[in-house]
Amino acid sequence: MKMTGAEAVVKALELEKVELIFGYPGGAVTHIYDALYGSNIHHVLVRNEQAAAHAANGYARVTGKVGVCISTSGPGATNMITGIATAYMDSIPMVAITGQVPLSMVGRDVFQEADITGATEPFTKYSYLVKDVNDIPRIFKEAFYLASTGRPGPVLIDIPKDIAMDTLNFEYPQQVKLRGYKPTYQGHPGQIKRMAKAILGSSRPVICIGGGAVSSNATEEIVKLAETIKAPVASTLMGIGAFPGDHELSLGFLGQHGVYAANRAVAEADLLILLGARMGDRATGKTQEFAQRAKVIHVDIDPAEIGKNIEVDIPIVGDIKTTLKEMLKKNLNRQDDGWLSKVKEWKSKVQGVGHCTQGLNPMEIIKTLSDMVPEDTILVTDVGQHQMWAARYYKTRKPRSFITSGGLGTMGYGLPAALGAKLGCRHKEVILIVGDGGLQMNLGELATIVQEKAEVKIMIFNNGYLGMVREIQQQLHGERYYQTAMKGNPDFVKLAHAYGIEAFRVEREEEILGNIRQLLEHKGPIIGEFVIDPNANVIPVSRREDDETRIGSVG
Repeated sequence: MKMTGAEAVVKALELEKVELIFGYPGGAVTHIYDALYGSNIHHVLVRNEQAAAHAANGYARVTGKVGVCISTSGPGATNMITGIATAYMDSIPMVAITGQVPLSMVGRDVFQEADITGATEPFTKYSYLVKDVNDIPRIFKEAFYLASTGRPGPVLIDIPKDIAMDTLNFEYPQQVKLRGYKPTYQGHPGQIKRMAKAILGSSRPVICIGGGAVSSNATEEIVKLAETIKAPVASTLMGIGAFPGDHELSLGFLGQHGVYAANRAVAEADLLILLGARMGDRATGKTQEFAQRAKVIHVDIDPAEIGKNIEVDIPIVGDIKTTLKEMLKKNLNRQDDGWLSKVKEWKSKVQGVGHCTQGLNPMEIIKTLSDMVPEDTILVTDVGQHQMWAARYYKTRKPRSFITSGGLGTMGYGLPAALGAKLGCRHKEVILIVGDGGLQMNLGELATIVQEKAEVKIMIFNNGYLGMVREIQQQLHGERYYQTAMKGNPDFVKLAHAYGIEAFRVEREEEILGNIRQLLEHKGPIIGEFVIDPNANVIPVSRREDDETRIGSVG
């Protein structure tokens, strides 16, 4: 079939069953946009290219499909870099398409030229610069395969304008052949046998799940493993939701900003089973002090992650779901000698946010919200204190229902990610918790939400500060607060009304319940501004002595 390169791009997207694409047009991609004009693919016009990548991220997270975003060359492409890096750090499947100046002009510093393949090489699974129009079908087939297999991640395709205008006989490949790329899905039988033996020999086992447990869709197997071996389950930030937060064996969020029970259980464990968790510094604190009493088993599809941050006794390279299915065929029944009773005692110790006197208590807001929403509600957060409070106090019951930027910690992620999540799952409630700082980083996407009639429910936690940095300045810099007060903040209710969005402000504790109910019952997008205490901390300064086991405690 004869067609242009631009038409081939759209045809390839259609064959990959792409339904949504997030983007912003420009001169280098007008031919691709012209080809999209007659397509069934729904294009979402964002207000900034970074938001296109974040929206594709949110869409991918809730659907399990590959998110797709597109921008023009030069500044359009470089604007997407932060979003691409965010997806890479959190292992989110994404294909980013960028326009490029004509191939003959590449390297001449012409108008709107940027070496985007070079710029994104450190944080993509692969970057393509299309040099021959006939390569488009193969490249797109490979890109979607790379993005979605093994350890998921973003792939970039840079398409020069003259390549998009050239013609080819389109034939889409049936299979992908990539030399040297063969992800291992089945764990080694010998290592699985060693894992089973270690489980039977343990008296204080703990399971720790990460983002890989979500992308592997391994919730059923993890629940069965935990119940069989009588092991409590802790979660990294990215693993939240892969194990039901209201399950009796759930420990909650692990790490520097995590809960007491999760950190204490890991510290006391004699066996730690890591499932798809890269164990970054926020989860472990000082690695030489992490899980010192435990033998460590690490199951991960990416061999580079095993042993990278934590010394491992039994490494298993493989897909979590596939590997656990084999593991569960073995006799894993072990007696609990009081371990779960100790864990239950630790779980009763709930840390607060300090005594709130100058505004609302964010912990109470999140707990109230958690008790009121359906179990399949999708909670999206931006980055900062509210993110940590949500991770600790919101009970996520289902996988792919807690959406946040973990590895890169990208402020401005929340609003476009919530948009992408809602467009991916219109039948589910999507709630965004965002700070007054993070909201203003991609504020223009309120227009995109209105444009797409996306019923996103937005809760602004307004403390008038860059709260996480203010907390660091309080605890590490002698309360010398500098450049963290958000002076000049708008009236968020009036701002919402300017976009045609319903909004309200909450300042009194007795108003919390009724206003959350109003938020949930409203048809259409709505913003609730909750004026929280600016002195509320994730790690309270006046923490108890028995909280000193917290991993990575500040001070």
